[in-house]
Amino acid sequence: MTMIDPFTMSLLLIAALSICGLSIGIAMICGSTVYLALKGFDASIAAETLLQGLFNSYTLLAIPLFILAADIMNVGSLADRLLRFCEALVGRFRGGLGHVNVVSSVIFSGMSGSAVADAVGMGRIIINMMTKGGKYTASYAAAITAATATVGPIIPPSIPMVLYALVSDQSVGYLFAAGMAPGLLMAALMALTNVIVARRRNFQVDEKVPLAEIPRITGQAFPALMLPVILLGGIYSGVVTPTEAAAVAAFYALVISFLVYRSVSFRQFYTTLLNSSRSTASVGILIAGALTLNYVIARENVPNSLADFMAQFELSKWGFLIAMNLLILALGCILEGGAILLIVVPIFIPTAQALGVDLLHFGVVVVVNAMIGLVTPPYGLLLFIVANITGQPMARIVRDLVPFLVALFASLALITFFPNFVLFLPRLFGYQG
Repeated sequence: MTMIDPFTMSLLLIAALSICGLSIGIAMICGSTVYLALKGFDASIAAETLLQGLFNSYTLLAIPLFILAADIMNVGSLADRLLRFCEALVGRFRGGLGHVNVVSSVIFSGMSGSAVADAVGMGRIIINMMTKGGKYTASYAAAITAATATVGPIIPPSIPMVLYALVSDQSVGYLFAAGMAPGLLMAALMALTNVIVARRRNFQVDEKVPLAEIPRITGQAFPALMLPVILLGGIYSGVVTPTEAAAVAAFYALVISFLVYRSVSFRQFYTTLLNSSRSTASVGILIAGALTLNYVIARENVPNSLADFMAQFELSKWGFLIAMNLLILALGCILEGGAILLIVVPIFIPTAQALGVDLLHFGVVVVVNAMIGLVTPPYGLLLFIVANITGQPMARIVRDLVPFLVALFASLALITFFPNFVLFLPRLFGYQG
């Protein structure tokens, strides 16, 4: 009887534990440890690899800080003031609250870096606004909220971009710059989709905010609106690193919520710290599992073997990017985006380099793919979140989501085949790729 080799055994164990409901991060640690034991290596290598990966990556500190900043903004009144500002700005058009949804996601994305934070925080509020008085169906409000939340991790700051920087050794600052134009493109196409759907379904025009009120509303939102300006201005002026900028964002959100808006109590802040700690621990376990599994993958020489295998097909770089799009979109239906970026993407980076694919462009393509996976059935984490908020059947939400998926796929195609569109901003800041 032929015994299964240790690498295959570890992969089967990871799959089995994940199917049984165990956290994929813990499953990867278990599978990697079993591999080391079967190969006769010291099991402490897993712990050593994990600790070295965590302690040697200063960039990873940005993740808990961005999570904390987003949670503080959600518990305070920053989200409410930003939504009121967006409503005054674009709420006067047909399907206006749909436009508010898009614009608020763009603005909030400059603060949180997380699609989930966007959907849970701003999403809950905007869904209530859209469904109040029967202006929009709950399923449509849920669909557009899930779709627009995908913009959050593309426009800087971005937690997925930080994860990609970890595995690709690329500059976080350049990755943030590379995500700006694609994120705005995605938002513009979704706004256009909302216009088309609003006209076809004859959504009513929302009550216009008097022009005389706009300066007052803008003034109330101004401290919150300054956060992305301070954040990105600090990074690209060279005053702070992206990690230090994350700390500035968390501190600024805290000061604004406590001293300016006075909307957060000490009890709420304590609860926010607990929630942020849980979210950070969840991400940390995923990163730890990926680091140990990546060590196993490196020991098995999987990236080079895969590069040699793909070389047989003589793919051009465009053929490779199309294949990667299809692969990650398929994986996005069943895997969480962070897992894809930490486990799957590193395997293909040597192949991308060999084919002359710019790794900054590649990073934006895979992050956009992973975010689209958040709204792709059957897994679609954002779909579960908005379904829980609205109580709508998943099938009804997916039906209303289809036009926005078309817009997202169109954005992905443009981002994939026009790399200069992605790279022109990083090049303005000195990127040589």
